[in-house]
Amino acid sequence: MINTISSKLLMLPGILLAISIHEFSHGYAAVKLGDNTPMLQGRLTLNPLKHIDPIGFLCLLFIGFGWAKPVMINSRNFKNPRRDDFIVSLAGPLSNFLMAFIFVGLMKVVITFMPNSLLKGVVLDVFRGTVSINLVLMIFNLLPIPPLDGHHILGSIGGRTVWNFYHKYYDYLRFGLLLLIIFNVIGVIITPPIQFLYGFLLNIFF
Repeated sequence: MINTISSKLLMLPGILLAISIHEFSHGYAAVKLGDNTPMLQGRLTLNPLKHIDPIGFLCLLFIGFGWAKPVMINSRNFKNPRRDDFIVSLAGPLSNFLMAFIFVGLMKVVITFMPNSLLKGVVLDVFRGTVSINLVLMIFNLLPIPPLDGHHILGSIGGRTVWNFYHKYYDYLRFGLLLLIIFNVIGVIITPPIQFLYGFLLNIFF
């Protein structure tokens, strides 16, 4: 029981960072492309309290994958709505990959230069958890199912035909995603690409 609690606490910094970076990146990209909605809603911040979805946060902490409170955007403010919506949607997952890359690099620094100690083990556990959570958020959000980022990315690529499909079946697809989460099918789907990317990053630094 104590080990379980301590492992969850070690994951907490990575979860808060991953959520904050993900949603801030969406908002920052939107503002840069002409939509100030995220700024007006107070979402252009790294404060995790502004981005946490309670259920999604608990899922991240106890199940291993989850979500944050989506950043609202108004694509009518974009000069090129189709292209800019694609960029904004991709910004979140890409930021998580960048964080994973940085923290694998930090793991290398700690292993190389930090003397062996209990603190070193704790730091490495926090960094490993941060890498894992960022990869989880990246891959999970790339799934092309509403309301995840992937459905915006696919819609931006496919255009009206794809958007019409999402509009027609939106509620069914969201319910389907809920079932996939409940029966842990999502875990089966996203684990292989997460493991591949984790291995890929380790091979870069080690």
